[in-house]
Amino acid sequence: MLASERATGTAATDGRTVVTRFAPSPTGYLHIGGARTALFNWLFARHHGGIYLLRIEDTDRARSTEPAIGAIFDGLDWLGLAGDEPAVFQFARSDRHAEVARVLLESGHAYRCYLTPEELAERRAAAQAERRPFRIDSEWRDADPATAPAGAPFVVRIKAPREGETVIDDLVQGQVTVSNAEIDDFVLLRSDGTPTYMLAVVVDDHDMGVTHIIRGDDHLNNAFRQLAIIRAMHGVQGGWPDPIYAHVPLIHGSDGAKLSKRHGALGVDAYRDEMGILPEALFNYLLRLGWGHGDDEIIAREQAVEWFDIAHVGKSPSRFDIAKLQNLNGHYIREAEDARLAALVAPRIAGSVDLDLLTRAMPVLKVRAKDLDELAAGAVFLFATRPLAIDAKAEALLTPDARDLLGRVHERFAAENGWTSERLEASLKEMAQELGLGLGKLAQPLRAALTGQTTSPGIFDVLVLLGRTESLARIGAQVPAAAGNQA
Repeated sequence: MLASERATGTAATDGRTVVTRFAPSPTGYLHIGGARTALFNWLFARHHGGIYLLRIEDTDRARSTEPAIGAIFDGLDWLGLAGDEPAVFQFARSDRHAEVARVLLESGHAYRCYLTPEELAERRAAAQAERRPFRIDSEWRDADPATAPAGAPFVVRIKAPREGETVIDDLVQGQVTVSNAEIDDFVLLRSDGTPTYMLAVVVDDHDMGVTHIIRGDDHLNNAFRQLAIIRAMHGVQGGWPDPIYAHVPLIHGSDGAKLSKRHGALGVDAYRDEMGILPEALFNYLLRLGWGHGDDEIIAREQAVEWFDIAHVGKSPSRFDIAKLQNLNGHYIREAEDARLAALVAPRIAGSVDLDLLTRAMPVLKVRAKDLDELAAGAVFLFATRPLAIDAKAEALLTPDARDLLGRVHERFAAENGWTSERLEASLKEMAQELGLGLGKLAQPLRAALTGQTTSPGIFDVLVLLGRTESLARIGAQVPAAAGNQA
């Protein structure tokens, strides 16, 4: 929705309703850095009672496929960062972008440039040979249009200011100043009449009513070029105010280098699907990645909206730490509803899964798990079929003496009338005392027999979850034949 079609909002910082936007290019997934940018835009808009918008910058038609766009929407929806209005698609607005270029051309703020690619290449090579920055200095800037070669291809370039300087009071970077002599006459329309990214972004931001542009600091240099268009249009039409900028430092890997595939997953979908991260954990982690509120680490969504401000975004790049994310995820797993966790974990377990049993097991399964895969691994024993697979470490516990003890445990448990964790614990402790053994001498082989592993939830919880019949069957399968027959 464009600003002219939208009802006025309620809050503003300078008399305008706060409007932010997240504008990803569809590359196949929602990048983790992009997700943080979306989060900061969403929080800023929510904090000020404003509007948070989405724009898909799909002018690169080769990469802008429906699956790629769908992956971005899917990632944003999962994080709870869907736009407040239907997304704007940049490619569909190409005619509007070209219209603004024509306005600039007719008003003398842009010009047709007939420099050929070969001429530009020669000038660029000369600048490199002389070790000076290459700046477009086109003789067509002030040429008489009547001298233009008939039928020759041309691009439309902005007449960038050449005198003075441009100052941006950035909410994160502070005051940044660039000499206008460093801003060249960049292209607005290509020779085929299609708009460039620089033009499209400015027109879309204006038409969407964006007041605050919060994005990565790799776009800071672009801001000075974009302001050249904005201020030229303000001079022609008025009503093109400067946006308020906040350029956020990029995310780096744990080694301080720019985040890349070698540091791990880059797409939000990988954290969800491959790493078993909960959305509230990633939301909280990205929030704290470059922004802080004292020593608070666990920050709920509602609290984040109340506290968030750009002033506490740091100027230095943040370092992505997988271990911290996993620890945070463990916290949110322990806080999550059991039925929700069971529904998320069930697809990660091979074979048939009893969702009710998995839900009842969650309170003991989630105590130490840091991700959904750990939860799934911890729950596998519940749905294993006999004969139970025993891993090597568990097999080492099932010595002949241990199997004899399991026979006695089987006999004792078979005689129990009450199958509760309290009753079973009391019974096994009594047995250990009678035999003069530590409880572990009985519990360790018992765990191996029941789960096929050396680690599991508390052994008495395991017994109750498996139930009397299944528990006795698994224990009996590991005892010597004579003891098994007696049982």
